[in-house]
Amino acid sequence: MAPRDPSSLDPAVGARLKRDAAGLVAAVVQQYDTGEVLMVGWMDDEALHRTLTTGRATYWSRSRQSYWVKGETSGHAQHVMSVAVDCDGDALLVRVDQVGAACHTGDRTCFDAGDLSVST
Repeated sequence: MAPRDPSSLDPAVGARLKRDAAGLVAAVVQQYDTGEVLMVGWMDDEALHRTLTTGRATYWSRSRQSYWVKGETSGHAQHVMSVAVDCDGDALLVRVDQVGAACHTGDRTCFDAGDLSVST
């Protein structure tokens, strides 16, 4: 992974996070008013800082090794309403107002590929 610049994330917020070996935290993205789960992205400290300060969802692309703002090129923006950290500090819940598709396939959600069978 290419080195990233130091982040301006509030140290008090950063202290609450448990990052993986690459310095990332999973970000579960949810439509704020319906509860629909839209996608999962990855954030490092700087992506979280940018998200919190701009109100636009910013992620770290593991494949491109760069930051990306959702909707910057597609127009399918995520306007951030709130961000919460889970009890373990290893995941974020990003509540957004999604404009257009959330999934790179053009679908509203990344979770419409079909349910997996569950034996009960």
